[in-house]
Amino acid sequence: MKIKELFKQKQVFSFEVFPPKRTASLSQIYKTLDGLKSLSPDFISVTYGAGGSDNFEKTLHVAKTIKQEYNIEAIAHLTCIGLNKEEAKVLLDEFKKNGIENILALRGDLNPDIPLSKDFKYASDLVTFIRENGDFDISGACYPEVHLESSGAVQDIKNLKKKVDAGCSHLISQLFFDNECFYRFRERCILAGIDVPLEAGIMPVVNKAQIERMVSLCGASLPPKFRRIMDKYEDKPEAMHDAGIAYAVDQIVDLLTQGVDGIHLYTMNQPDVAYKIHRSIASLL
Repeated sequence: MKIKELFKQKQVFSFEVFPPKRTASLSQIYKTLDGLKSLSPDFISVTYGAGGSDNFEKTLHVAKTIKQEYNIEAIAHLTCIGLNKEEAKVLLDEFKKNGIENILALRGDLNPDIPLSKDFKYASDLVTFIRENGDFDISGACYPEVHLESSGAVQDIKNLKKKVDAGCSHLISQLFFDNECFYRFRERCILAGIDVPLEAGIMPVVNKAQIERMVSLCGASLPPKFRRIMDKYEDKPEAMHDAGIAYAVDQIVDLLTQGVDGIHLYTMNQPDVAYKIHRSIASLL
């Protein structure tokens, strides 16, 4: 099923998982999927680490397993930072052969160990290529607080519009902790004529180290309410865990009330956290 069809029916609730590292067994991801299946997500996305066929093989395997064995629709991430067109075509053919209809097209994070692609400078270039080389439903990423490499909000929205015009039918946002940032971003999208479903990416943060790492990677701002939680519970792991889940639930309830198209939960492969959040919001979906 094409993911874009889901948004015509309801507010969508979905998860992100990541395959194990190259040297790790796939058994742990099955435990994660077993825990998530009972929550009946509308789809599950599977991340892709740039640089190497092993990453692709695991992404493909997990996405195919989600769709064929767990009977849940899957989106496979695809990053183009180190790909040329010939390699990308091979990967798309593999997706098609294995029944994967949905792809999240990403440039990928800059990596000094990976030469930049000469064929795909931006994610929009990959979107165009996917659209021209298969009947895939293409999703894209967006950044409520502006991409770290962008010169500002105006340029960021122009780039996003280019990506949507290239063929994205659905957008998943980077994580954020301040819903007002998302609402302002949604208004900018409307003004720019970006009219595809916009799914809010939420990450339940359950320990201080995780918070610091996420903020350093994506530049998300921490509102005063969240900082107070950190200050009060940073030395109390169990309390921090519960407070982080409660904060995510508050965010999601507010977003659903304000008519968000969907919620995409970054699970960090922790089905117990996803379960606690789903239990609190299930009646709203």
